[in-house]
Amino acid sequence: MISFNRINKQYGRQILFVDAAFQLNPGERVGLVGPNGAGKTTLFKMIVGEETPDDGDVSVPKRLTIGYFRQDVEEMAGRSVLDEAIAGSGRVGDLHHELEELNHAMADPERVGDMDRILARFGEVQEEYEHLGGYALESQAREVLHGLGFADDQIDGDVGALSGGWKMRVAMARVLLGRPDVLLMDEPTNHLDIESIIWLEDFLKTMSASLLMTSHDRDFMNRVVTRIAEIDDGEITVYSGNYDFYERERAIRETNKEAAYARQQAMLAKEQRFIDRFKAQAAKAAQVQSRVKALEKIEKVEPPKRRRVVNFDFRQPSRSGEQVAVIEGIDKSYGRRIVYDGFSLTIRRGERWCVMGRNGAGKTTLLKMVAGALRPDDGRIEIGPSVRLGYFAQQALDLLTPDLTVWEQVEKDFPHESIGMLRNLLGAFQFSGDDVEKKIRALSGGEKTRLVMARMLLDPPNFLVLDEPTNHLDLATKEMLVNALTNFDGTMLFVSHDRSFLRGLSNRVLELGGETGTDSPHPYPGSYVEYVQRTGHEAPGVHA
Repeated sequence: MISFNRINKQYGRQILFVDAAFQLNPGERVGLVGPNGAGKTTLFKMIVGEETPDDGDVSVPKRLTIGYFRQDVEEMAGRSVLDEAIAGSGRVGDLHHELEELNHAMADPERVGDMDRILARFGEVQEEYEHLGGYALESQAREVLHGLGFADDQIDGDVGALSGGWKMRVAMARVLLGRPDVLLMDEPTNHLDIESIIWLEDFLKTMSASLLMTSHDRDFMNRVVTRIAEIDDGEITVYSGNYDFYERERAIRETNKEAAYARQQAMLAKEQRFIDRFKAQAAKAAQVQSRVKALEKIEKVEPPKRRRVVNFDFRQPSRSGEQVAVIEGIDKSYGRRIVYDGFSLTIRRGERWCVMGRNGAGKTTLLKMVAGALRPDDGRIEIGPSVRLGYFAQQALDLLTPDLTVWEQVEKDFPHESIGMLRNLLGAFQFSGDDVEKKIRALSGGEKTRLVMARMLLDPPNFLVLDEPTNHLDLATKEMLVNALTNFDGTMLFVSHDRSFLRGLSNRVLELGGETGTDSPHPYPGSYVEYVQRTGHEAPGVHA
């Protein structure tokens, strides 16, 4: 279907592909993996024709339709969310919007004289729209938008009133509704909650389209893809299976390559010792020359390049009192919408509460109230003695100083720490080499998240309140963070849509909204794993 044949690509000194080959076949669901900057997005852009290889061929059949979901979303305004979602549906989408315009025209008193032509055109468009399944498309669009977390009032409301994250969901709905032959998805789970991620997993598995995607969500990758294509060191290597299989197989290949490298190095050393020993002896000259020529012809085995993961021993926080936070009879409403009504909860030392709930259930609201960033309408929240609270939310990224470099920021924050300590800290969060000289204003969302988490955990508080701490983090950084927080001797209250984070860290679950979305908050005195086993679902109202 789509094939890359011996492609080469570089930007300045940065070499992305060297004689790389890859093929995406009909119906395949392929996960694209590799270090940051390896060329994953460039591969997508070559498929859609926005980039071309320096050498080699990218073959894309002309009649193939391609849907491309990317992280930069264009401006949206002037339409309802439903209309914007349908816009990606080709001819049917065009007819849908013409019907909308004709409806407005028929209701315009200034166009009475043109009404015969408008009515005639309306009949033509409506007939073609119905013939192409347009009315079924509206139903499908609502279903997809519901799956991505939209409420009915949002679906019929102005798309221009949405935040950037919600507009990303609209852009995703538009791509999905286009029903392309090939679907390219760049980090589709970044702006989704766990309920929407689970819905998207099921949707993608039932699509007939070929899928090529990147994702930093291990569970999502494992459940959706059937092959992994790894870009590393200029090559594309394909593994049959999901992400867990890829990791196991890659480790085996690295071990075998290391063994082959060691065997060859031992053989080369033995031959070199013979050459060095007898090169001055005339009687052995022929043998020496023969072995020199043989060594020159041998194809050298390259040692595997292991990705460097820096582990960092985070300091343990000071000990807090037994009662870390007492939430007593709190009420919170937004207009007529009641979020909390007399809610009480005591958080004790060493507990790690993950907060689960659908959109609008009040997850972020609770964290903000506990952190003191928002006041309840009634009731009280009391933080215990000797508690040092650290609060991470996406707004915390704005606390960084844009004109400083990464290195200048940590030096400013920790003037008494050694250079070695700060370099190890930044290395653990994937900042190395020239990365530390980047200006903060130039950092991506993921890089800013890593830097804020690094600053928080060098001198950790004993009560961590974390709102989606894994957004934009790559798999290696997530795993390092889970490992670090596993040994954290403090208390946690957090919201996350990453199931490996939930499984690895929680020992308590607070479910908001329950099955219907309107039930009272329900605390579970066990881990997320036990919650799933007991309730039969991975999130409120979403059955496994």
